[in-house]
Amino acid sequence: MKQKRSSQLKLTFLLAVFLPALVNAQLAGKVVNENNDPLPGASVVIKGTTQGTTTDGAGIFTLSQVPKIPFTVTVSSVNYAIRNIAVRNLEDSLIVKLQVLYQTDTVVITSRRRREVLQDVPINVSVVGGKQIEESGAFNVTRVKEIVPSLQMYTSNPRNTGINIRGLGSPFGLTNDGLDPGVGYYVDGVYYARPAVATLDFVDIERIEVLRGPQGTLFGKNTTSGAINITTRKPSFVPGGNLEVSYGNFGFIQAKASVTGPLTKRLAARVSFSGTQRDGTVHNIATDKYTNDINNLGLRTQFLYNVSDNTSVTLAGEYNKQRPDGYAQVVAGVVTTKRPAYRQFNAITSDLNYKLPNINKEGQVDAFMRVIDHDTPWNSGNEIGGASVNIDSKIGPGVLTATTAWRYWNWDPSNDRDFTGLQALAKSQNPAKHKNISQEIRYAGDITDKLSGVIGVFYLGQEVKIDGTEESGRDQWRFSQSSTSALWKTPGLFEGYGIKTNSSIRSKSAAVFANVDWEFIDHFHIQPGIRLNYDEKQVVYDRKTYGGLQTTDPALLALKNGVYSNQFYEADAYERNATYQVTLAYRPSRKINAFGTFSTSYKPVGVNVAGLPTVNGQPATDLAVIRPEYTKHYEVGVKTNLTADLTFNIAAYNSDIKDYQTNVQSAELGVNRGYIANADKVRVRGIEADASYRLNHHFSFYGALAYSEGIYVKFTNAPLPLEETGATNADNVQVAFKDISGGAIPGISKWAGSLGGEYSTPSSLFGRANRFFIGADFFARSGFSSSPSPSAYLNVAGYGLVNARLGFRATKGFSAFIWGRNILDKNYFEQLLPAGGNAGHYAGVLGDPRTYGVTLSYAFN
Repeated sequence: MKQKRSSQLKLTFLLAVFLPALVNAQLAGKVVNENNDPLPGASVVIKGTTQGTTTDGAGIFTLSQVPKIPFTVTVSSVNYAIRNIAVRNLEDSLIVKLQVLYQTDTVVITSRRRREVLQDVPINVSVVGGKQIEESGAFNVTRVKEIVPSLQMYTSNPRNTGINIRGLGSPFGLTNDGLDPGVGYYVDGVYYARPAVATLDFVDIERIEVLRGPQGTLFGKNTTSGAINITTRKPSFVPGGNLEVSYGNFGFIQAKASVTGPLTKRLAARVSFSGTQRDGTVHNIATDKYTNDINNLGLRTQFLYNVSDNTSVTLAGEYNKQRPDGYAQVVAGVVTTKRPAYRQFNAITSDLNYKLPNINKEGQVDAFMRVIDHDTPWNSGNEIGGASVNIDSKIGPGVLTATTAWRYWNWDPSNDRDFTGLQALAKSQNPAKHKNISQEIRYAGDITDKLSGVIGVFYLGQEVKIDGTEESGRDQWRFSQSSTSALWKTPGLFEGYGIKTNSSIRSKSAAVFANVDWEFIDHFHIQPGIRLNYDEKQVVYDRKTYGGLQTTDPALLALKNGVYSNQFYEADAYERNATYQVTLAYRPSRKINAFGTFSTSYKPVGVNVAGLPTVNGQPATDLAVIRPEYTKHYEVGVKTNLTADLTFNIAAYNSDIKDYQTNVQSAELGVNRGYIANADKVRVRGIEADASYRLNHHFSFYGALAYSEGIYVKFTNAPLPLEETGATNADNVQVAFKDISGGAIPGISKWAGSLGGEYSTPSSLFGRANRFFIGADFFARSGFSSSPSPSAYLNVAGYGLVNARLGFRATKGFSAFIWGRNILDKNYFEQLLPAGGNAGHYAGVLGDPRTYGVTLSYAFN
């Protein structure tokens, strides 16, 4: 009887394991090493497709909806050789044994729109895994710069977010909608046109790839300095999910949830949610509230439909909303300008009987008192979303991919641009609505054993509408006063006087691109690429004055027009160009991959859409259209696997840029947030190195170091730095421009680096196997200029940040860890910005103080 019951139990177990695989055409198996130890986290992919999975903590995997046999699966794991296994039978569980090789990093990436091992790709790419981001307490892409030192990200609010790689990409400082980003931002192959996405919460991130150097012959939008390629977790036909909640200081609460599973035999779905709240870190004594808080909500839904064995369709939609009382800047210092004594900031505030709230005991301005008295609310309503359809179809030796996307961005701000409690600029807000559609079609794959490549087309259509308001308060007369005439004190002359702006940009961008990898001699590869671009932009700018004292007195009207004036202009721009790149690579073994690249790239033609400076009372319409930026880029590098546990990569580069598109801070209030102009020539060059080392099964370390040098080779008509506002020449004529040739490009630190390590060991919690870990990382950068023209005052000092984490992680079940960021509580600036009108005071964007918290999660499948 016992023997019969035992047989029944065995039969039930076998049916439970193998029957679902037979009914649903599944492949089950296990991945082990040479000692038959399980390999968790190994990648198992059906060759020639994007369908794949990873093994669990016991090395077991299940692939659903596999093609008709026979087919081939590619199996890889960190520190092991890749194996291709031909599958001819689904009835037996597949046992895959991997052999150790001299390659620590077998991270699979898709930067070249095909699945490749990171160390085999002759491109400078850094990869950050989703787990690494989550365990560090980071929750948006702005924190990735602490892991990849060549990546710089600056944000004074979501709209004014700049993403730079090697110091190039977006003009440093305030954003102008008339320029395209120089760093491409992609999520699952969809191009995100606005940099505001950098402030959104991460949700379901699998990995982030940071590509350095011009990109454009492989996919998507043409970019002059690099791309951020984000891959999210896909829907699975195996039910599963993850629940996560975090608590921290400053009232930090974050909840994340993700659930996936099959809806039908061929349809699977994934739904993900993220919500984040945190109290402010700056005290507004005027309202007795803490500002610069966080209030984010994100939702993402994906559906995967396997049309056939060779074709799949992914439909994705997302919605993100931010409603912070935030992004207030704190006065960081006061500069004596070249203006007369009565026009200096201290003289102005003395006449108005005002004192900054953040004056310390020594009588100095101290931004890190984190105190303001701003009388205009700081709001940054940010709403971003969209939908996309992606089709992957195996045709011949490659995969045809078609990605169609629609996206929108609504921006609803309120700012206090005078940075004080005075009623100077009573209103400063430029709400914007942005919509775009994009279409990309490309074919990529291995044509022969020696030849692979990609060919495609890309289209992007955008429309931006801006409805702005800027308005003076009762104290504006004293900031704008440019003579000793008593007329400036006329009651109510400027109170409520402002401008309303309606402007729009319509743009189109289209391209054809191709890239080939040909192994023309054993171990030698040549990779030529070409791209044909077409860009078109049309701008309408219409600004009208309103309010203030109603008068017909010509003298008073002249004073008002000196502060704000009507302005209207229309402009259009068209540009066709061709760019190309050639890479030579030498791979004598799996230990060495040496390469050299020459490439060219264009950043599209730009248009000014925030007002133009005036010359003799008329707008300088010659600045309405900005010439395209042209880059010549040279790079050499070596990727190595020196031992089985050590990788070391190094690269040197030089970029020469003609007609560099830069931001200009104008002293005219009517030129809202500055304007953009061309610098004749710029050069950026540097050396980058990164390494990873696995000491044993417990200890692992990584490090990266970047040296960068960016200068204006020639820029003869640059704006004056803040301290030279009001300067005159020998003839006592006011100077408007300065030759800054040889000066430093803003935002570039000569040295930046990161260093981290982790100890982990198998453990058990609540009866489940997991790993205990403790890790720390350090990020540092040297000082950098924070002014479009080099300034003696607007320089951010170098700083270093220490982060740490400790806890338990599990593939399934419960995980928990504590984390701390900036645990030494370092005071540092992200940016320094002059106040509107260049009165002499400037403000700082403060880095976060010490934050810490705990994260609890539960994974099931």
